[in-house]
Amino acid sequence: MTEVVRLNAVSKVYGKGHGAVAALREVSVGIPAGTFTAIMGPSGSGKSTFLHCAAGLDLPTSGSVRLGGTELAGMNETQLTELRRKRVGFVFQAFNLVGSLTVTENITLPLTLAGVRPDPAWLAEIVRRVGLDGRAGHRPAQLSGGQQQRVAIARALVTRPEVVFGDEPTGALDTMTARDVLVLLREVVSGLGQTVVMVTHDPVAASYADTVLFLADGRIVDSMSAPAADKVAERMTRLGAWT
Repeated sequence: MTEVVRLNAVSKVYGKGHGAVAALREVSVGIPAGTFTAIMGPSGSGKSTFLHCAAGLDLPTSGSVRLGGTELAGMNETQLTELRRKRVGFVFQAFNLVGSLTVTENITLPLTLAGVRPDPAWLAEIVRRVGLDGRAGHRPAQLSGGQQQRVAIARALVTRPEVVFGDEPTGALDTMTARDVLVLLREVVSGLGQTVVMVTHDPVAASYADTVLFLADGRIVDSMSAPAADKVAERMTRLGAWT
């Protein structure tokens, strides 16, 4: 399968000398196109650092990160910003919507910032897929938390990115709403062929993925295909701690 993201021997060290902390240690992994990957591990295992390096939000201390055929090492901040804007989508725990903008304006904000006109057919398609028909003129304050996260997912999809990164995207939602958002992410992968990489601490959330990668002490120590929540929880317990 084609790999959308490839990390080769990626290490990330914060600080210098005796105060140096290795957040990632020689991580090598590929993320196949059209798949849903969950990243799990104890607190301090390197999950967020993995996501930041894979998404071009941070550059590794050593090693190689490729997005499609593009090597990120050596790119300056302007080039990285351009790459993220055009080729990567993000969904965070905090919805990060602009309160003064409507649903449609929030969804199309990445295109507005890039000076690109939205494709009306694609916009209508993703609004329908995320279940926001009839809400296009609403502002965030008029929406539930789950609806706001759906706006954030639609915003991540509007540029037709090569990969969508989620950092605890269901962390601020109740159980039922979180399930709806996870079903949506699953459908985005299965129905649109999107690639999703999601950091989560929740075994139930991870069970919606095709593959779970387990991190411990900055290394990938295991992976699980077709994960079930109870098996993920058991594996997490053997890693030593919950996040």
